[in-house]
Amino acid sequence: MTRSDSPNDARREMDWKAWLATFYVTMLGIIALVLPDHPNALHISSFLVLPIEIPLAIITLLLLPRPLARIFALCLTIILATILFLKIADISVQSAFQRRFNPYFDITMIENGWFLLSGIIGRWAAVFAIGLGVSAFLVVLGFLLAAQVRLIGLSRRAKYPLLGLFSITALTCLAVLIMAPDDMRSKHVSAKAYGYLSSRLDLVATSVRDMHAFETALSDKSGPQSGDGLFARVRGRDVILIFVESYGRSAVEDERYSPLIKPRLESVENELTKAGFASASGWSLSPTMGGLSWLAHGTFLSGLWVDNQIRYDRLMLSDRPSLNRLFRDAGWQTAAIMPAITMEWPEAGYFGYDRTFVSANLGYKGDPFNWVTMPDQYTLSAFEKLVREPAHEEGKTVMAEIALISSHAPWTPVPHLIDWNDVGDGTVFNEQANSGETPREVWAEKDNIRQHYIATIDYSLETLGSYIAAFGDDAVFIILGDHQPAPLVTGPDASRAVTVHVVSRDQALVDNFLPAGFAPGMIPASDQPELPMNDMRQLLIDKFAGP
Repeated sequence: MTRSDSPNDARREMDWKAWLATFYVTMLGIIALVLPDHPNALHISSFLVLPIEIPLAIITLLLLPRPLARIFALCLTIILATILFLKIADISVQSAFQRRFNPYFDITMIENGWFLLSGIIGRWAAVFAIGLGVSAFLVVLGFLLAAQVRLIGLSRRAKYPLLGLFSITALTCLAVLIMAPDDMRSKHVSAKAYGYLSSRLDLVATSVRDMHAFETALSDKSGPQSGDGLFARVRGRDVILIFVESYGRSAVEDERYSPLIKPRLESVENELTKAGFASASGWSLSPTMGGLSWLAHGTFLSGLWVDNQIRYDRLMLSDRPSLNRLFRDAGWQTAAIMPAITMEWPEAGYFGYDRTFVSANLGYKGDPFNWVTMPDQYTLSAFEKLVREPAHEEGKTVMAEIALISSHAPWTPVPHLIDWNDVGDGTVFNEQANSGETPREVWAEKDNIRQHYIATIDYSLETLGSYIAAFGDDAVFIILGDHQPAPLVTGPDASRAVTVHVVSRDQALVDNFLPAGFAPGMIPASDQPELPMNDMRQLLIDKFAGP
């Protein structure tokens, strides 16, 4: 009896299960390798491409001795799983942030993604969706490995037809790659697996070098290290920095949104002018898009470009003085009003706030607006009562950083403005908080999502105009978006710029921003420059210097 005829030899013949296993390995490999990494490229034609790596991999699987073939099968499964995971991650990150997935930086975003998903569809629905997705992914990979094992177990005679079929396929692909015109190659045959994985390794290496460059920037002591002597131009006045969630350039200029927002900005400008305020507006380029608002806050306040979580975490451990800390050194009482913060916030220590107000201690007794813990009007009313009034009674001026979140996804229900005297503890908003469509209903249709998004931006701007006109006094306001909303709202090619407004009763101070790329009023000009957000810190230091 020969070795190949041993009773322990599986000696499977080609049957329908073997053909099914061959089809499964081939099709899953093709899908993994030709799947586009951008949602806008997801077309049927994208999958009508044959990657040469698949027939070569199956030939190798069939020719290797069984022990080595099993190792090869496991390696192939891991490689295809990695590529498939990276491409799914690419599509997700491109949809949200208009960039590719970066394994080095983005793995820390998993928790943030959980919070957003659970806020839109509910906690248990999110658990089910994630569990179902992970389980499906593992099942697909399990079947892939099992299918390869079946092919490995075929008898030598049964492997001959497969070897012939895939050898002809591989040679045809090779001939096309070598001799066919470029357009034919790109449409029908590919050999990109190595390049794709190599580019990811290069991206990780580049990210590591990027962090070294960031460390160098953190160690640079050329800028102001103390606020002593700074901000003489605004001494004696409150300086209030307000980030408006997802208030990007698209809200002002996109033809789907400008018919609502431009009239609102004109109305706010008229309201402020009647109250004695001047305004100037411009564009600022945000380091993020679609989320991760704290990256924009960190960039603006540190004067460094903080476009990923690792940079942000490193910044939090540094002694780089934030804009808030510089104001505190110069004599202002600093405060943070962060209604979206619902857990511990150790990062607050870096920024240098004298007082920190988060969701739990802002005194809101009303119902939440789904993910949004409280409407913007309550946030501003609480800021007035908890921060400005006590500080003024003590003869102090305030430098405050406020995050308004009514325009945060899922953008439902949409609040509306009420009389400021009726705000109270927030229970007056309960009827609003429990009205309108549910997040599932809103997110079932793209146009509905966009309508709700821009309605919340409109509400935030109306609320700000009303607040400044009623309570602004002699304060200086810097109002800007933290980032653009997701490409679902803006489109895939939208600018990353946000709108910036400077508002004050000091006309000369406001006019001082015009040479820096601002335009008079509340509507920026379309041809104005998009100032990088990390330059805004030094711009304020310069413009708020002595007369």
